[in-house]
Amino acid sequence: MNILTFDVEEWFHLLDNDSTRSEEEWKRYPARIYENMERIFRILDDTNTNATFFVIGWIAKTYPDIVKRIAEKYEIGSHTMNHQLVWEQNYREFKEDVSSSIKLLEDITGKPVKYFRAPGFSIRENESWAFDIIKECGIEIDCSVFPAHHSHGGLPSYGKAVPSIIKHGDTILKEFPISIKRLGNRNLIYTGGGYFRLCPYAIIKHWVQEQDEYLLSYIHPRDLDAGQPIIKELSPLRKFKSYIGLKNAEHKLRKMLTDFQFVDIGTANNMIDWEKASVITLK
Repeated sequence: MNILTFDVEEWFHLLDNDSTRSEEEWKRYPARIYENMERIFRILDDTNTNATFFVIGWIAKTYPDIVKRIAEKYEIGSHTMNHQLVWEQNYREFKEDVSSSIKLLEDITGKPVKYFRAPGFSIRENESWAFDIIKECGIEIDCSVFPAHHSHGGLPSYGKAVPSIIKHGDTILKEFPISIKRLGNRNLIYTGGGYFRLCPYAIIKHWVQEQDEYLLSYIHPRDLDAGQPIIKELSPLRKFKSYIGLKNAEHKLRKMLTDFQFVDIGTANNMIDWEKASVITLK
């Protein structure tokens, strides 16, 4: 089971960087979301692939026509309103961030929002309360878990990256965690982001074949945008991570969607016998 998702963000929505941290900074940068989304639509049409799109509320507020275009053919989930790390917010702030984005998306599309992904997979062990808020806001399926340590958080207690039921107090929630590849002391998300752009396609193809039972991928529009400007305030390492491999990323994605069949979350949900799924109890 291979699942394709997109995190609908602008090219400047980089986490943990002062010059791209909030809406005030975002006003400084030119829009590239239209051409980047058109590229994604072409790829999906050409490969006859469905996907689920996790949309930032700021994108929906600023470009509601893009959300309407996505909703005509594809599933939409929430990626919060303001794209902030979960552990940088308190309970009230996170609840507002999630609930306001869901309301906006539902108002624009006229459809219920059932899926959610936290920015940067930033729900840690100490933020297990976030699942209570997600459920309270009407979300049925979460895709926020990184089942290991990483720079923005991670939930190592989740264990193996397979669909499971998360239980936290009275909260019960279906979870589709991101798929990772363990290499030495690194956990790689190789079907999206920097490692997808960095790794040769032959390696990506081999790793996808290895994980034939379950694979959840995620792509940002900026991952496919070879013409995007360089944000000068980034450190040399962040520039490398953010801009490496942009030139060949679209070709890689087309190859991956041609060589393998990918589905959206709704289709994957119907393929799973949830009564047999493992239950992850969080403290």
